Amino acid sequence: MSVMVKESPISEKDMVAQAESALADISRIREGVGRVIFGQESVVERTLVALLAGGHALLVGVPGLAKTKLVETLGIVLGLDARRIQFTPDLMPSDILGSEVMEQDEAGKRSFRFIPGPVFAQLLMADEINRASPRTQSALLQAMQEYHVTVAGDRYDLPAPFHVLATQNPLEQEGTYPLPEAQLDRFLMQIDILYPELEAERRILLETTGVEEAKAVNVTLPERLRDIQTLIRRMPVPESVVEAILKLVRAARPGQGNADTDKHVAWGPGPRASQALMLCTRARALYDGRLAPSVDDVRALAEPVLQHRMALTFAARAEGTTVRDVVAKLAKAI
Repeated sequence: MSVMVKESPISEKDMVAQAESALADISRIREGVGRVIFGQESVVERTLVALLAGGHALLVGVPGLAKTKLVETLGIVLGLDARRIQFTPDLMPSDILGSEVMEQDEAGKRSFRFIPGPVFAQLLMADEINRASPRTQSALLQAMQEYHVTVAGDRYDLPAPFHVLATQNPLEQEGTYPLPEAQLDRFLMQIDILYPELEAERRILLETTGVEEAKAVNVTLPERLRDIQTLIRRMPVPESVVEAILKLVRAARPGQGNADTDKHVAWGPGPRASQALMLCTRARALYDGRLAPSVDDVRALAEPVLQHRMALTFAARAEGTTVRDVVAKLAKAI
């Protein structure tokens, strides 16, 4: 999650003017992505909301659902320096962060020089992140939370903005390492990618099997993305939305007086989930052309924000209850 931006006073007139300008940019971004990605409107919306909110996202879906294509398209459309890491069991932390090499100058003096790894990008795609060992997965922890890395005792700041979009295949479990809870919590949202609808798949068939395919084009700059992220943090949040977020997140924790949660949830979301909802509801409101979020935004974002921050009890799993079932029931109650 991005470092909090210190808010400065801004008039309502300036806020409206900035929001209108941001809406025009967001509209161009949506159009640019929609030119290449078909039939995944909800996925595109949630992924863009995560980026506009300044966070990272975990994309979960079976192969062939355009996860990689989506990340590549976003990098081009947003003008971000995008890089990809294919996670494998033999991937080492230095393959992500970079390493120091010894050099010798003409005078024979030896010194170490740091060669940055692919993490030094504005948009990093961590493909099949659960195939790497826990040691390698943890190499991303500091980068995702603190926006810098430490190699051989020296600190190296990452470029801004910095976002991680990781992918994960939910079916193949052999040879994989489940992401630790600490790393899952760093993802603003977990976005489940489902199969496209009939008409969307028909369009995919017709438009991607010809001589020419639609290509993504750049429509904005990284600096503009940062401006929109700052604007989102300045957007007002109604007290009803704040109360809905608190009610939802606290109800998802066992030991808070909710009998269903006590029965089904082993551990629930922490305060970072509340922060994520505050940012994402603002971003979704602006994405939809509104200047303030509503309780409906909280309900719509409850699943992607909370599902990877909760674990079920053995009894719940034995009953066939899923985290999505629990979150959906809690969201209806707010």
